[in-house]
Amino acid sequence: MSSTDSRNADDPADPIGYFVQDMELHGKSDQTREEYGRVLRRFESFLADGGPGSSGTVEPGDASHRDCMSFVHELRRDPDLADSSVATYAAYLHRFYAYMTQVGAFDANPMALVMEELDERIETDPARREISVPRMRRFVASVGHPLERALIVTLLKTGMRVGELCNLDLRDLSLSVETGELRLGDRAQLDGRPESLYVAAEPSVGTEYNGEMRGASNKRKRGTVVPVDEELERTLCRWLAIRPDPVSDAEPLFLGTARGWGERLTPEQVQRIVREHATEMGWYESGAGATQNVTPHYFRHFFTTHLRDRTGERGIVKYLRGDVAEDIIDTYTHNWGDNVRETYERHIYSLL
Repeated sequence: MSSTDSRNADDPADPIGYFVQDMELHGKSDQTREEYGRVLRRFESFLADGGPGSSGTVEPGDASHRDCMSFVHELRRDPDLADSSVATYAAYLHRFYAYMTQVGAFDANPMALVMEELDERIETDPARREISVPRMRRFVASVGHPLERALIVTLLKTGMRVGELCNLDLRDLSLSVETGELRLGDRAQLDGRPESLYVAAEPSVGTEYNGEMRGASNKRKRGTVVPVDEELERTLCRWLAIRPDPVSDAEPLFLGTARGWGERLTPEQVQRIVREHATEMGWYESGAGATQNVTPHYFRHFFTTHLRDRTGERGIVKYLRGDVAEDIIDTYTHNWGDNVRETYERHIYSLL
C-alpha cells in the first residue's frame, strides 16, 4: 500500500485510510487506491487549513456541503487541472462520503447536494477516441462468445455503467419471446413495458439486495426503465440459451462460464473481457489512459454521444443514463412509451 493511503489505514479515526483500505478489500487496483488517496488527502489538508470559503478547520466527517463546494471551487482555480479532472475528483469525494455513510461512520453525505449543483459546463468525459457506428459494428461482429457479445451489446445499447450491468437479475429483464423455464421481468416497474430492462438505483457494494450481497454499486439517482430493441433482445436470447445454472437464488442475468462458473460476473471480469477484445482491435494500450483506450465506460460515452446527436434531445439521453433527479425523470416515466421508447427505437443505432 502506498504512503498516500497507508497512514492509520485500519483506524476508523482516520476515515480516509479506512476507506482506501476497504477499496483494497473490494479488489480495487493499487493505482486506483493511490489516486483516491491523493485526492482525499488533498481535501483533508484543505479542511485542516481552513481553505477559502470553508467553515473553518474541520475533520472530513464534520464537513458541510459548503466546505465541499469550496473545495471544488478551489480545484477549478487550479491551472493544472482540466474540467474533466475536477469532475473526476468531485466524484471521488462523493463516493468516499457515500461509502462512509453506508457503513455508518458518517451521518450524512455532504457531497450529494454538491453533485446536484455542479456546473453542467464541466465535461465529465475528457476528449476521447471517436469511433463511428460502422467501426463499432465491426468490433461487435468480432466478438463470438454469446456471453461476451451480450455484455458488450448491452453496454452499447443502454449506456449503463459496468456495475449496473453486473447487478442485473433475470427479474430486471422483460422480453417478447419465450425463454423456457426462466422467470423474466418479475418486476412491478416492468408492468406494461415489454421488451425493457429495469436498472435500479438501490444496489450498493457490501449490502444485501434481492437476497445477495453485492460487489458493485449502481449510481442512478432513481430507477430507470430502458427499452430493449430487437438487436439487443436477439443477443440476450442467444446468451440465455446457454446461460449456466446460477449459484445465487437472486438469478443474476450475467454469470461466469469459465472460472466462477454460475457466479455473478464482477466489474473486473467485464473490464477484462472488454480490454481483451479492444486490444485485438488496437483500441487498448496499457498506460494510454481514458482518452485512447476503449473500456466499458467508453461504451457509455459512445451511447451518449451518438444517441444525443441522433435525437437532438439531451433530456431523454440523461434519463436513459440515470443522470436526472426525480422532478425531471417524472416527465419521462408518466408517458414512457411515447417519450422514451418511441424516441429510442426511432434513433438507436444498429450494431448487428
